[in-house]
Amino acid sequence: MRFLRTLLFPLVALTSLALARSSTGDTVLVLLEPSLKKENFSIFFGDLEKKGYKLTFRSPKDTTPEIIKDDVAQFAHVVVFAPETKTFAGDITPQTLVSLLSKKTNLLLALSPKQTPLSSLAAEFTLILPPPGTPLISHFPKRDTPATVVPVEPPRAHHIISDGLAPVWFSGVPQALGNSPMLVPLLQAPPQAFASDADSDSGADALVEAAEKSGEGLWAGSSLSLVTGFQALSNARATWVGGIEIFSDEYINKEISKGVKSGNRQFVKDVAAWTFQEANVLRIDTVEHHRVNETLPRETYTINNQVTYTAYISQYDPELDLWEPYSGINDLQLEFTMLDPHIRTSLPPVAGEPGKYSVSFRVPDRHGVFKFNVDYKRKGWSYLSSTTVVPIVPPRHDEYPRFLSAAWPYYAGAFSTSAAFLLFVALWLAGDEREPKKGKGSKAE
Repeated sequence: MRFLRTLLFPLVALTSLALARSSTGDTVLVLLEPSLKKENFSIFFGDLEKKGYKLTFRSPKDTTPEIIKDDVAQFAHVVVFAPETKTFAGDITPQTLVSLLSKKTNLLLALSPKQTPLSSLAAEFTLILPPPGTPLISHFPKRDTPATVVPVEPPRAHHIISDGLAPVWFSGVPQALGNSPMLVPLLQAPPQAFASDADSDSGADALVEAAEKSGEGLWAGSSLSLVTGFQALSNARATWVGGIEIFSDEYINKEISKGVKSGNRQFVKDVAAWTFQEANVLRIDTVEHHRVNETLPRETYTINNQVTYTAYISQYDPELDLWEPYSGINDLQLEFTMLDPHIRTSLPPVAGEPGKYSVSFRVPDRHGVFKFNVDYKRKGWSYLSSTTVVPIVPPRHDEYPRFLSAAWPYYAGAFSTSAAFLLFVALWLAGDEREPKKGKGSKAE
């Protein structure tokens, strides 16, 4: 069996290198605006098809194919490339797109500086867009392109975006991020960039005045996001891109400097891989709990028992299309709760056993219904959640210790009293018998 596995594994790996797919499915619906030509995005769509995705194209105003039929999502992923469309078909509404996330369908949406239904939908994801007609502008570095076509440095040492990418060409609208912890910034605006309705510096004074009044000065600097991810509690993902041109063949082939191509191609591949749940996808395969030095779980545990909890975690490998044990989490925690956490402890990986996380602890001196609870939420990674309910009971009548250490003073008092009584009795019974003394009257006689 081991020989066959060794022989077949390279063949499976070579076969699946060309079919790196999503962990949730390979069907993709592309809502493409009629004014946009499919050929202008051939590289992006071609890369998706090479991975094994099945693309279905539809105009935003068409009624077929349906996105949701009989309350079931018909596609694993939806790409909305309709940045300037103001009227959609009846089955494409903001409510429909939001409901897709609850059905675990992923969304990739492109925005426009113009006001559209997508602009209103962005607010549901706590994204704040600038006023209509105010795209991102930057005059630095000096270049031949318009001020609205901005080269942006991708993030470094990012767990979603590949490291070492060349600057990315961007044209579109920035987004200010709300307070939602579910937002995942993927591309930040340059520090010298700002949103304005004028390409020249004539609007700079107005921008400064607005900043002093805490107004539109919000739309400047690296605090703005250009590409923003959102991960719902269902682990479905939605990515908002400030402009559709970032996916175009023109920007992919456009040079940053002489002989240096832009990083657009790899960047949009990374964005699509994260959005379609190829990358950074984790799951809890199984959990175990039992008393220390035992292997089987118990229906109930007794207070003060020593208990071991174990979780097995794996990560999805899109190239091999399988789940592999993953031990890269160093901040995983376990809570043992009854209404409030009674115990919160780290759940570290076990050395030499990939994917295994284990910890042992003493059950609190409190009986009731407790829960083993794992709740791991980190930006850009799948949420891990597991809850196991176990009753905690007092000891049985024959499980109590015969002698309690806290009662030794009482034991000593009882034993000392008994010993003193016995000593008194012994002395009393063993005492000498003495005759009564005779009085004077009796001596005279």
